[in-house]
This record gives sequence, structure tokens and C-alpha cells, in this order.
Amino acid sequence: MNAKEKVIVITGAASGIGRATARKFAREGARVVVSDLNEAGGMETVDLIKKDGGEAVYIKTDVANLHDVENAVNFAVDTYGRIDVMFNNAGTSGKAPLLELNPEIYDRVIKVNQYGVYYGIVAAARKMKDLGINGIIVNNGSVYGFLASEEGSFSYHTSKAAVKMMTQCAALQLAQYSIRVIGIAPGFVDTPISKSKDRASSKHMRKELIKPEAIADAVYLLCLKEANVINGSTVMLDDGYSVFK
Repeated sequence: MNAKEKVIVITGAASGIGRATARKFAREGARVVVSDLNEAGGMETVDLIKKDGGEAVYIKTDVANLHDVENAVNFAVDTYGRIDVMFNNAGTSGKAPLLELNPEIYDRVIKVNQYGVYYGIVAAARKMKDLGINGIIVNNGSVYGFLASEEGSFSYHTSKAAVKMMTQCAALQLAQYSIRVIGIAPGFVDTPISKSKDRASSKHMRKELIKPEAIADAVYLLCLKEANVINGSTVMLDDGYSVFK
């Protein structure tokens, strides 16, 4: 993929990894659809991109709602004529001990982290197929989709493990349309959702929190034609946390 004039939709782009990725792709020449429930944060991301000389638009989206996600994809096509990359990035934590876990909290985490990715895969793939675009879908998982940990919640671990399998199954079923599906599994990233940052940074080999920009760079690299052989895999972006856990 040459990012010049390609179109990417990024959910959860009002802050953190989503914002960093939006700015990265825009700097490389892509047209960015900033999708987020947080309108103020989403518009701020658009403003930052435009100040950098890039092109972006915002659409308010609740990824727990299929209609909203479909609207975001349709908005991208209506605005720019195509969709080349879908980054299913939006997520939430909802941390609580299992025996104290409120069912409403569990449902919300599953709807955002799991259903949100499912909706993004289906909405983007249908449009890519209809337009005949050899698109790329990137799903934001977590090391906690592979590892159990006291720091993570039952609902968060469960939802992120689902992202890994959805990535594999989607890649297999969408290969016939030349649509590539990739997962990423970040470690502890310095974002508003991160808690106990000093403790979290000790989990990495280099004892530092990962910067959102580092994840953004990796997502961009995975979308390049040179990474075309990567399909159905979830790539660990954790500075070695999963290696020595």
C-alpha cells in the first residue's frame, strides 16, 4: 500500500493509539476518517491533522452499534470514494474482580471490544468487496488476549481473546476477495486508558511504557505492500512482555 490518497477509517481516534495512527497515516498522504463517540476529541484529532497539512474528517460513532459503524464506512466512501484500510481500534477496560463484576459492565466491554471489532470487520469488508478493493483490516487486540493477569479484568481478557480468533477467521474467509486481516497485540501503552503506569512499564523488557506513536508506526508498516505476507496473524507489539511473562 502506498498511503498517498488511500482512505483509512479509524475507530477510537479521539485519543491515544487511534489519534497517533490517524496522524501517522495523514502524514504519509492518506485521507483519514476519524471515528469516535467523543466528538470534542475527534474534532481535535481532525484539527491536528489539518495543522500538519493532512486531510481528515470526523464522524461520531458508537462502535457498539452496527448502524453507527456502517455509517462510518459509508461516510468514508461518500466523502472520499473508497475505503482501503479499516482500523478497529476503539476499546474500553471496565476493570473489576470476577466475583464483583457487574453484568452491565461486562456487557459494555464485550460490546465495545468484541462486537465493535466484529461490526468493523463486516462493515468494511462488505464495502471493500462491493468496490473491488484489495483492502486491509487491522484489529486492535492486546497481550491480554493471550495472557491471564491480575492487572486485567475478566471482561477485558475475554474480549481481547475474541479479537485474536476473529482476526484468524476473517482472514480465512475474506482471502478470496483479496482482503487482508491482521491483529495487533500491544503491551502497556501510554494512553488515557492505562492505569498504574509505573507498575505497567516494569512489564516491558526496556522498562518503559510504549508510546502510542510506536504502535501507529507498526500499524502503518503492517499495511504496506512489503508486509503483504502477513495475514490472519496477531502481531505482538509489547516490547517483549509476552516473551518473558
